[in-house]
Amino acid sequence: MKATWDIFCTVVDNFGDIGVTWRLARQLAAEHDCAVRLWVDDLRAFEHLCPAIDVALDRQTQRGIEVCRWSTPWAAAQAADVVIAAFACSLPHAYMEAMAARDKAPLWLNLDYLSAEEWIVGCHGLPSVKFRQVQKYFFFPGFQAGTGGLLREAGLLEQRRAFVQDPRARGDFLRGLGVEPTDGVRFISLFAYENEGLASWLDALAIDPRPTRLLVPEGRILGDVQQWLGRAGLAAGAREVRGQLTVQVLPFVPQEDYDRLLWSCDFNAVRGEDSFVRAQWAGRPLLWHIYRQDDDAHLDKLEAFLVLYTQGLSAPAKAAFEGWWRAWNTAGDMAPGWKAVLENERELTEHAERWCLEQASRTDLATALVKLYLNWI
Repeated sequence: MKATWDIFCTVVDNFGDIGVTWRLARQLAAEHDCAVRLWVDDLRAFEHLCPAIDVALDRQTQRGIEVCRWSTPWAAAQAADVVIAAFACSLPHAYMEAMAARDKAPLWLNLDYLSAEEWIVGCHGLPSVKFRQVQKYFFFPGFQAGTGGLLREAGLLEQRRAFVQDPRARGDFLRGLGVEPTDGVRFISLFAYENEGLASWLDALAIDPRPTRLLVPEGRILGDVQQWLGRAGLAAGAREVRGQLTVQVLPFVPQEDYDRLLWSCDFNAVRGEDSFVRAQWAGRPLLWHIYRQDDDAHLDKLEAFLVLYTQGLSAPAKAAFEGWWRAWNTAGDMAPGWKAVLENERELTEHAERWCLEQASRTDLATALVKLYLNWI
């Protein structure tokens, strides 16, 4: 009999939380034959990632996953064998009572946020709070041995490799988004939070000797793009040219198409957690806009990742990459860092692929979760 899994997700930042849990749910069902229910409190946000979602339904099946509306008040439901509270969300009290009422307590996990900080290794797998006789445990995604790893579907890198080696596939995909693939043009994807540093980067791109096509999926950074362009009301399909820079607004696409967008570009600016991980699997230099926290606690997480990621780079490439990232995450002047990155572009591109392969040598997150459950029972 299939093991039953319940994944609970509260949509905090539009797409990041639901993006991670939707990928995880699909992989558990498709690759590990798990019976998965995904409880979501905001189906409207989910609809952007899965257009087939019917936001009027309380329960429906999508891609082999039972998608359930996390409603208030809570509708009674039997507790699963494995219960995942994504990103420290609080489960309904009635559901916790259902967990406690089981003959065999479920495996209850807090799937936490991704971090490269050293303390993650020591805390991964430790017990957290307890409800009656049901113990909750920490499960930390991560980049190092001793963590839960990263979400990565089976065959993902092989799919990416086949795609990038087939110019026709890339061309057909881009044309499907209304983008003409042009030889000699640098392609950059931009998915970020609002950022005062954007204008300085766009200024640099506009005067660069090499033409750039900046592909901007609809989202929060679009307001800053519009301000720099001096144009309001830009929507998917809009195309503006300033000097050597062409800005093109794309529709928000399903996750598989977003992967292909990342694979199609020379550089990828990403935000949050889900797109951050996917950009690493793309094997291209990336620029991460980390979610801002009070007291600048996010900058410690940023620096922790830089320590890991830049190992093996030459001193000039390391300094260029770090300067670029720090400027982006402190609304600084992007021009000097971007110039240095271009001077080290070949090394940074080769390094991005090495990092991708290194991370792919580790057990992926979904497999790690399943192994934990099998060992637990």
